[in-house]
Amino acid sequence: MIYVALLRGINVGGNNKIDMKQLKKTFEQVGMQQVVTYINSGNIIFADHQDRTNAQGEISALLEQAITADFGLRIKVLVLDMNEITSIMQALPSNWTNDDQAKSDVLFLWDELHDVDILEKLPLKPGVGELILVPGALLYSVSRDEASRSGMNKLAGSKIYSYMTVRNVNTTRKIYELMQAAVEK
Repeated sequence: MIYVALLRGINVGGNNKIDMKQLKKTFEQVGMQQVVTYINSGNIIFADHQDRTNAQGEISALLEQAITADFGLRIKVLVLDMNEITSIMQALPSNWTNDDQAKSDVLFLWDELHDVDILEKLPLKPGVGELILVPGALLYSVSRDEASRSGMNKLAGSKIYSYMTVRNVNTTRKIYELMQAAVEK
């Protein structure tokens, strides 16, 4: 099965620095195959062919332990399989961009936030931007002109923020492309 591991909060603002070449080795040392990293923000595509009861939970725990051992950092790792990413990509509007006109993000959610109540907990201003809830993620797009009014900047200081990891739509689309290429190998 092909997976993506999304590491939360690495190489941001000079904190939790992890070298991607070394991270790739860490993944390989715990048995992951076809390991590919994408940009420094902690996106790792890989294959795991072991028969696991709770594959994503087990892999996540294994990777978190390996990262702690190799880098001395306690980093949360969200593992998603190809089916989950495909479902998110099918819901992601193709016209959403992350550029000088719009800011569009995918907020990947840990299990703790997998309920519709998440919408009530977000500090977003109603009517500013577009928000779509899909299993495992929130999709959010706002024009650059309205971004400062959206309330999204307050999200980083909220309690729920620690249960999500954010990638812009360009990064998310590239992750999906890399996962598709891994399936074809």
